[in-house]
Amino acid sequence: MASFLTSSSRPLSGSIRVPGDKSISHRSIMLGSIASGTTKVSGFLQGEDSLATLNAFKEMGVSIEQNSSNVTIHGVGMHGLKAPTNALNLGNSGTSIRLMSGLLSAQSFDSELCGDESLSKRPMGRVIEPLRQMGADISGPNSMPPLSITGGKALTAIEYTLPVVSAQIKSCILLAGLYSEGSTTVIENGISRDHTERMLQGFGYEVQTSPNKISIKGGGSLKACNIEVPSDISSAAFFMVAACISDKADIVLEAVNINPTRTGVIDILKLMGGNIELLNERLDGGELIADIRVQSSNLKGIQIPEHLVPLAIDEFPALFIAASCAQGETLLTGAKELRVKESDRIQVMADGLSTLGINNQVLEDGIRIIGGEFKEQASPIESHHDHRISMAFAIASVRSSSNISINGVENVKTSFPNFVELANSIGMSITESA
Repeated sequence: MASFLTSSSRPLSGSIRVPGDKSISHRSIMLGSIASGTTKVSGFLQGEDSLATLNAFKEMGVSIEQNSSNVTIHGVGMHGLKAPTNALNLGNSGTSIRLMSGLLSAQSFDSELCGDESLSKRPMGRVIEPLRQMGADISGPNSMPPLSITGGKALTAIEYTLPVVSAQIKSCILLAGLYSEGSTTVIENGISRDHTERMLQGFGYEVQTSPNKISIKGGGSLKACNIEVPSDISSAAFFMVAACISDKADIVLEAVNINPTRTGVIDILKLMGGNIELLNERLDGGELIADIRVQSSNLKGIQIPEHLVPLAIDEFPALFIAASCAQGETLLTGAKELRVKESDRIQVMADGLSTLGINNQVLEDGIRIIGGEFKEQASPIESHHDHRISMAFAIASVRSSSNISINGVENVKTSFPNFVELANSIGMSITESA
């Protein structure tokens, strides 16, 4: 089992570019594969999750060439995918399995989607239910992977109100809707990431959007385009927090995706007193990007507004570290979704914070954290093989006078393969051992 060992850092400084956005990387492969023509992607995230999606479409007959972060996809059109010879192994990627379940439910062939031990424990009922309403034949043991899909089913459009705010469920339904008879509508009771809608439009597919409602008509086609993947704000978040809680820090994170459905982490840190500035804002490939300057900050505890929760859902492990270093109490509610990520992120983070001497109280849908000082740990932190947990506790080192040991960090490479290298380049001190 791989582990991190951190030691005291020097003041954080420098400019870095974190890897490409994972959400956009996934979608570029999926939509590029079913488009007509050749799609070129630059800045593709070379993490295990994104590569799992890439390899799955290769197994379905799509010719994909990869040269570092540049990917060329020779699309096969809406009906050109071929039956895979084996189950499609999606590793640890919840995005892959949920989005692909929608896409594959509409194909003429049978398929099976599986993953690693962690993915096999993640609930899939939220995508199975609407897909069945559309006419799909999809099932899994206790509504968990592996998912078996029987092909050749004619799908019918539905109007579906999401039970929770979730870009993955929304995207799953929209991808199935591409192949459905009639107009598929998804209604949200809040705001979630809109990368699928944006990218569909980039591929020339008409999408109708209004507040909390997205509709697409089945039977159209996608035309190849070029995609530049911006830096992933979920990865940048770790360094944003590290700079906020570090003494005499001044860093710049280059070309970060600041899509308004993703900026919850910036909004929350600013509410806590974070010294964060957006520079060089520009539009690139339909996505808003900016350079982000972050300096040392005097953070204070807050009650996190619930409307910001879905806009920062992947960034909360890092934000829990910010809360631990803030003056006073931070309260998070309305975040039950955190319990069904790669781990139960509320409980696992709470256990790790307790190991470091931070007072906290686990709530059903959130957590209460009392800011304090990190103490010398009596035992290693167990990340439960969750990449974001591992990285969150690694950045705690900038405020710890003692070394921090974290077990189960091998999955960091699913989203951020060069995390240790970049962290050390701006002044942190992290070593990784097998």
